[in-house]
Amino acid sequence: MLTVEGLQAAYGQSQVLHDIGFHVAEGEVVTLLGRNGMGKTTTVSTIFGLLPARAGRVTIAGTDMTNAAPHRIARAGLGLVPEGRQVFPTLDVRENLIAMARPGQWTLDRVLALFPRLGERMSHKGNQLSGGEQQMLAIGRALMTNPRLVVLDEATEGLAPLIRDEIWACLTQLKAAGESILIIDKNVDALTRFADRHVVIEKGRTVWSGDNDALRGTPEIKERFLHV
Repeated sequence: MLTVEGLQAAYGQSQVLHDIGFHVAEGEVVTLLGRNGMGKTTTVSTIFGLLPARAGRVTIAGTDMTNAAPHRIARAGLGLVPEGRQVFPTLDVRENLIAMARPGQWTLDRVLALFPRLGERMSHKGNQLSGGEQQMLAIGRALMTNPRLVVLDEATEGLAPLIRDEIWACLTQLKAAGESILIIDKNVDALTRFADRHVVIEKGRTVWSGDNDALRGTPEIKERFLHV
């Protein structure tokens, strides 16, 4: 579904990504792990064409999409739930959800069935929602594009524990429905219960990848690359 090979990117003269490589197969859940500032969000930005790649390749469903415009990345099947949610503050819930909707299995009714709380807030503007409700809205908005792969950057950051549990429950439903997911989050324990494979990034390089058993069986990976 998604293959990233030798990806490099920079902000001006400051190179941030040096050698990022991983893949996500159809129906698979893969994490990007690493401490703050290691290049996870920059990787996502480069995949989506928001930051130009200096080298390397991004392939979506077999097609080279390196440095394609963001709207072409979206049309190729990638849906983004960005860090900080970035919902449209002056649009109501319904308008946020349909703003970038594309035909497919994910309809307004299906999103509201996944997030009933949004159905109770349909007339509320984006800036009138709680952080948890905004995150539900951001996920629902991405699903309304009917993506082949959903990318979540900091899926539960800053949310109250009960809301985090609700988000994880909804993401588990998406996985059970066969959605392909690439996810960034700081809760490694929750990710090992949810994901199929993990990719660890350190200083703009992929330094380790493996499944849940491999991650649990190598505690030094957590100690060296994930603990603050």
